[in-house]
Amino acid sequence: MMERVAEYPRPPLLLPCERHVRVETFGKVLADTRCSLRLLETFHPPTYYLPPEVMNLEMLVPAPGRSFCEWKGVARYFDVVAADGRRLERALWQYPDPSPPYQALAGWFSLYPGKMEGCWVDGEQVTAQPGGFYGGWITADVEGPFKGDLRHPELI
Repeated sequence: MMERVAEYPRPPLLLPCERHVRVETFGKVLADTRCSLRLLETFHPPTYYLPPEVMNLEMLVPAPGRSFCEWKGVARYFDVVAADGRRLERALWQYPDPSPPYQALAGWFSLYPGKMEGCWVDGEQVTAQPGGFYGGWITADVEGPFKGDLRHPELI
C-alpha cells in the first residue's frame, strides 16, 4: 500500500513495526531486526528506531553535541567506528529521556541511512531522505514530495 507523506500527521505518529530492517556499514551488520518503531511526520519519509539489543554496540561511541526536537526532546549522538579506526561522525542518535508522548523511543537508536553502506526494509535497499539534517528512509511504498528535496523549496 502506497503511503503519501503529505498525509502523515503533525505531531508525528509512532508505530510498532515488524518489517525486516537491516543496516550494514564498514562491512559489518550494525543492526538486523523485525522489531522497530516507525516515526511518521508530515512531509518526511518514515524514520526507523531500533532497540539497543539489536545494535552492534561495540561499533558505537558517544559523540559530542545534542539537538532538540520540539516533539521528542533532546537527542544525543553516536559515531560509528570501524575496527581499523574509520569513523562515521554523528551517524546515529537516540533520545535518552523523550517527552511523554514518545517515551517508547527511550534508548532506541535511529540513524542517517545515507551515511551507511546500506539500509534495507524487507530486502529493499532504502534511499536516504534528501538534506544532511534528515534521517528518513525512502522505500518504494512511500510517496513524496519530501522535506529536504531541493526541487521543493517550500518544504526545506
